[in-house]
Amino acid sequence: MNNPFKFGTIVDGEYFTDRVAEQEKVREILASENHLILISPRRFGKTSLVQKVTKGLSRPAFQLNLQLVTDTADFAARLLRIVLQQCPMERLKHLITHFRFIPTISTNPMTDGIEVSFQPSMDGFILLEDVFTLIDKLGMKNPHKKPIVVLDEFQEIRTLDKNLDKKLRSILQAYNHANYIFLGSQESMMQEIFEKKKSPFYHFGYLMKLGKIPQDDFYEFLKNGFLLLGQDMDAETISRSVLSFTNCHPYYTQQLAYQTWNNWKQNGYSDTLVETAITELTHVHDMDYERLWSTFNKTDKKVLIGLTMQMGTPSSLPFLQGVGIDSPSTAFSSLKRLGQQGYVIRNEGYELDDPFFRRWIEVKREG
Repeated sequence: MNNPFKFGTIVDGEYFTDRVAEQEKVREILASENHLILISPRRFGKTSLVQKVTKGLSRPAFQLNLQLVTDTADFAARLLRIVLQQCPMERLKHLITHFRFIPTISTNPMTDGIEVSFQPSMDGFILLEDVFTLIDKLGMKNPHKKPIVVLDEFQEIRTLDKNLDKKLRSILQAYNHANYIFLGSQESMMQEIFEKKKSPFYHFGYLMKLGKIPQDDFYEFLKNGFLLLGQDMDAETISRSVLSFTNCHPYYTQQLAYQTWNNWKQNGYSDTLVETAITELTHVHDMDYERLWSTFNKTDKKVLIGLTMQMGTPSSLPFLQGVGIDSPSTAFSSLKRLGQQGYVIRNEGYELDDPFFRRWIEVKREG
């Protein structure tokens, strides 16, 4: 019997949880001439959602994470490589001969994968335009199988090359034979790119925010997984305990459920199953959390402690006095910084993204 919970990689198939309404919305947008902007904190399942939908559409989907891209020429080379991995070379040879700078295409003998490179002196913007032209021509030749281009962590576009956002916008607006999906985890930066009037990508697509999975839906998913091991009442108790700790964070819920399920299978049911799994997972990351904690400045540490100890809203007097911060503006500057770095997320209020890091802080403060 296999563990029904999965984390750390793309979640699909039986491991995929709910998101029925979101799936339908993404399908609706991809069936139109529009593009999609999808924003959520890291590890909320953006990529899994998009892959779940695109896999069922019988259309080519080219997905690239911009965090792993170094500059515009690398952007072009990596995107072309992804296209070549999915489309037969015979279909693309003629289109590639129309590139203004012909790429070097080879096979890596170690991985048997395709490698793409351009001469270092070539204009990266021209290279990128040629690749997007190729993608658009694929859609023009087969309108029923328009390509879908997924650009993950799109906020990184501003760090690659000066004015790349302007030039990319001018490239994309000239084409209409592909759908584009822009994924981003830094909400303020993504809002600035797509909602600020002076931005080149202002209102370029339908903006959608992905929240946590509703508690009732997550509860049913967890319960069904734990029912493989025990009775209804035990599965219900464990499911509630998991969600109480993770507050329905998709990634950490799957992680804790996975560890709890393994312990239950190996050692049998007990009332401390979830707490034991929390302790184990917190201990596994102890050194990582030690190193992470040492990177924060004093104010950030105070804010993280205040959020962990649930001292109220960061602007409240009890919070500020409790952690020793002089003013609300200082606290909010810290929150903004921690949010951009992905350590704090905002739902109804502010909270630590990682519940195991929260537990680590609790334990260290009590010790």
